[in-house]
Amino acid sequence: MADDAGQHAGKRVGEFENTLETDAQPGYRAPQVCKLVDITYRQLDYWARTDLIVPSVSSATGSGSQRLYSFGDIVQLKVVKSLLDAGLSLKKIRQAIKILREQLDADLSDVTLLSDGTTIFAAKSPSEVVDVLQRGQGVFAITVGPVQEKLAGQIHELFPEAPAIPVAKAT
Repeated sequence: MADDAGQHAGKRVGEFENTLETDAQPGYRAPQVCKLVDITYRQLDYWARTDLIVPSVSSATGSGSQRLYSFGDIVQLKVVKSLLDAGLSLKKIRQAIKILREQLDADLSDVTLLSDGTTIFAAKSPSEVVDVLQRGQGVFAITVGPVQEKLAGQIHELFPEAPAIPVAKAT
């Protein structure tokens, strides 16, 4: 396993270092993640240190170690960034992420996030979305599935020799 990590660590693709694979799950380093999500390293570091989105492949274990993020982690980071771009506070995003983790047993690709600028709603079916809209609230939505698909395409462009990332399709 250590030999595999050494092989991957020395390769470069464009401006990105290649991914490291841990138990067949690719791990993406902070510079790659920041570029894909369009955030600063400082944001990524803060979000990891404050447990908003922590890397699921490998956490930093001390000076010189690197966090490694999974594809799913990157999707979650992209959703957080989209919510921030829509004007929601990080405090409200934290609350929503906590509730999603604790109460929703669905795959995130099946969830649509809605916001009226004050509240974040999660809908698992089109009827739930309609109920929110019927109350007359203006909402904005992020369907996580297309975010996953776009990120998978971007990663494939960066690493064409890597196996394709399986993206769950909504049923």
